[in-house]
Amino acid sequence: MVIIVGAGPSGLATAACLSLRSIPYLILEREDCFASLWKKYAYDRLRLHLDKQFCVLPHMPFPDSYPRFISKNQFVSYLDDYVSHFKINPLCRRCVELAEFDEASKKWIVKARNLGSGEVEEFTGRFLVVASGETSNPYTPDIEGLNTFPGDVLHSTQFKNGKAFRDQNVLVVGSGNSGMEIALDLANHGAKTSIVVRSPLHILSKEILLLGLILLRYIPLNTVDWLMVMLSKLVYGDITKHGITRPKEGPFFIRVAHGNYPVVDVGTYNKIKSRKIQVLPAISSIKGNQVVFQNGKTHPFDTIVFCTGFKRSTNIWLKGDDYLLNDDGIPKQSFPNHWKGKNGLYCVGLSGTGLPGSSIDAQNIANDINSLLF
Repeated sequence: MVIIVGAGPSGLATAACLSLRSIPYLILEREDCFASLWKKYAYDRLRLHLDKQFCVLPHMPFPDSYPRFISKNQFVSYLDDYVSHFKINPLCRRCVELAEFDEASKKWIVKARNLGSGEVEEFTGRFLVVASGETSNPYTPDIEGLNTFPGDVLHSTQFKNGKAFRDQNVLVVGSGNSGMEIALDLANHGAKTSIVVRSPLHILSKEILLLGLILLRYIPLNTVDWLMVMLSKLVYGDITKHGITRPKEGPFFIRVAHGNYPVVDVGTYNKIKSRKIQVLPAISSIKGNQVVFQNGKTHPFDTIVFCTGFKRSTNIWLKGDDYLLNDDGIPKQSFPNHWKGKNGLYCVGLSGTGLPGSSIDAQNIANDINSLLF
């Protein structure tokens, strides 16, 4: 028996690959549905930033009618069909509280609380796959005075669209892809939008990113990174004029080394250039509706949307692992050797390589387990 923790795309891909090899498994999912991030916690305008050829899950293509860049609703529909096709039935509302390897039986013992009954249920399996994802628990930073802010404070997982924020002063905190897209959506709906850009970042178009991914198959990463930066400068010019700086390291190096993605521009940069979106530095403190920034300036806001990512809880419930994952739930080993631990422990979708990485991980794990069983 293989126990999979998490029924997002990574867990579903693993289940499908195991199913094709007739390897029994069960999936434990904390939420009340599979792919909950996509179904319940993603904003309306979300589209996959990668061409669909890089986002397909193992053993089932996207419908021919799908466009190159797939919408959230299209991807959810594909996942529904995927689950139906492979007859995947996660045990939902099971919050894993403990997973540890039992030396005597040579099996993993997993204890999960049934959020319906409140009872703790125990499962055992020879193999354990951590598929709980890079986006487990929404993270909001502890900012001095945040509790004094009288307006609405949202995490990106609570944001759907900008319709309700027309004519409001809205501050988006975080300049990753979610932050940039949410800022664009707010501006498009008439909000007076500002975004905190605290760290250097790479801005690439979808076409530049696609070119880079294709070139990585043939030429070294550092050469691709050099080309990506040159093309970005050609397309976007001097971004320092708008309060943004580029990192010294290249976009693909950063993705592999630190798990951070380049910003894929879908129109936000033009809004920044035209001053429809204001770029601000890091926050120092909050005093009522006044936000104080590190440049000493103060601006009033009605709403703050935190696009500040997630923390993983694996270190709380996974015991006895000193090899596979670090305290933040990220693989200690670098890609592509990150997915296999000891005693039948695996992880999928945690390498910072998105859906393409999840598919590769799932197939590697199923192949490895198959070789150990047969």
